[in-house]
Amino acid sequence: MDISVVIPLLNEQESLNELYNWIAKVMQSNSFSYEIIFIDDGSTDGSWETIVKLSSKYEEVKGIRFLRNFGKSQALHAGFEAVQGDVIITMDADLQDNPEEIPELYDLINKEGFDLISGWKKKRYDSVIAKNIPSKLFNAAARKTSGVKLHDFNCGLKAYKNNVVKNIDVHGEMHRYIPVLAKNAGFSKIGEKIVLHQARKYGKTKFGMNRFINGFLDLVTIWFMSRFGKRPMHFFGLIGTLLFIIGFSFSLYLGIDKLFIETKGRLIAQRPEFYVALTSMILGTQFFLAGFLGEIILTTNRNKERYTIAERIHL
Repeated sequence: MDISVVIPLLNEQESLNELYNWIAKVMQSNSFSYEIIFIDDGSTDGSWETIVKLSSKYEEVKGIRFLRNFGKSQALHAGFEAVQGDVIITMDADLQDNPEEIPELYDLINKEGFDLISGWKKKRYDSVIAKNIPSKLFNAAARKTSGVKLHDFNCGLKAYKNNVVKNIDVHGEMHRYIPVLAKNAGFSKIGEKIVLHQARKYGKTKFGMNRFINGFLDLVTIWFMSRFGKRPMHFFGLIGTLLFIIGFSFSLYLGIDKLFIETKGRLIAQRPEFYVALTSMILGTQFFLAGFLGEIILTTNRNKERYTIAERIHL
């Protein structure tokens, strides 16, 4: 199979028929063999019923329905688990991503050997204050922190080699950072393509300003995980050990001073060095224990289910 199109969605019933027809037209005009996998992330508007109807007419339409809303990352993870195509295209269901981009994205992966191509919505039709400016700040921070030189990390329109999506773990809200996850997994040929951005035709956006706050927090998480995710003791243990040494050194100094130098001076508890020593040793012990517990959790917590699938169609 040439292409798998993975489409996570939440309450996008009005756009699904039009989106399918548009994708099918592009695929058939380019003679691609393909599948379209809709992942319904807990919709309440009849989106799943529309997917069921489409799948009854067209065997290339497949569906996964979550029992409730688990988030876009979990939807993409479920889609990636199911795909069979050589090239995987992800896109949003709101008609803001243009299916006409698919042939060029396919060629960049299949003919030019890229592992991942991320769309870049250079010209956007979103609110400048609410989305464009925060998005630019967010992308600049992501570039600086991750070292992946992309202009638009959060664009839903992306293309991947099959082995990329099979070897990355998209969880939490890490869908924004799939290129970073791919880089950390060893896939180095990552590029971008300017794609058309279209104004939303139906419904309203499901993402508010809080996504940028969450995005920055996730950026810190992925920075830490990429460096210390498999060895938390190297981070917490090092800080803990340094703090404990500082605290112990102050304690040793205070003890020697009280026993041998100024035996009749102030009480140790009245000296500021005592509190520095006590705080440093307590914090050092806590950091060390955090690293130790992190190592235990890492070795015992594997492959925990992060979402519940209610139904599958053609899968």
